[in-house]
Amino acid sequence: MNNLKTALITGGAVRIGSEISIKLAENGFNTIIHCMNSVNEAETLCRKLNSETEGEHKIFSGNLLDENVRKRLFEENTVDILINNASVYKVKPIIKETLKEAQRQFEVNYWVPYCLMKLFKEQNIQNGLILNLLDCAVSKLDKNSSSYLLSKKSLAELTKLTALQWAPEIRVNGIAPGFVMPPSWLSKSDMQKSIEAAPMKKKTDLNDITEACVFLIKNQSITGEILFVDGGVKL
Repeated sequence: MNNLKTALITGGAVRIGSEISIKLAENGFNTIIHCMNSVNEAETLCRKLNSETEGEHKIFSGNLLDENVRKRLFEENTVDILINNASVYKVKPIIKETLKEAQRQFEVNYWVPYCLMKLFKEQNIQNGLILNLLDCAVSKLDKNSSSYLLSKKSLAELTKLTALQWAPEIRVNGIAPGFVMPPSWLSKSDMQKSIEAAPMKKKTDLNDITEACVFLIKNQSITGEILFVDGGVKL
């Protein structure tokens, strides 16, 4: 077994999560690529990282809404860096959102990270780090959103609260991306309108997000911060 630190990336097989997994592997970390439905993508990515980088990379497949799955994850692995990336994104105003939709977003976007963070803390490791992937929208209100935004705002507050409570053993920070890639239900033209309204008038580069992760991992003096990588959207 090598002596590299191990990072767990939830939803680490696709989209932003896969880019984070690649970047950390390239920077000398072992990775645990969590997936639920994207097993094929996770296997392909894991083979690539094991063949091209010096770390040891593996997959953990399971539904993190299940308490037993979460416990098994930490029973089977020692995690030095927890990256809460997996999320559900469904934007509706409150009057149009069903209770089931609201509960789902809070379960995935807030309660799963909350539970994983507690299990991470219970490992009693030193110099641990938690990174929570948020959204640049947490800095303001949105008349078209409801539980997605509220769940991410709650996670942002949890980020700051745990940073205060768990220092100095564990640092906790957040990254709030801007417009990166549209969800399947959002047209590229609608996303482009939002991008053009942003100060930098361009989408957020995936590499900028992954570099922000590496920066926050390596800088031992930063905790309780939310780094907005959003082209000025929050302004």
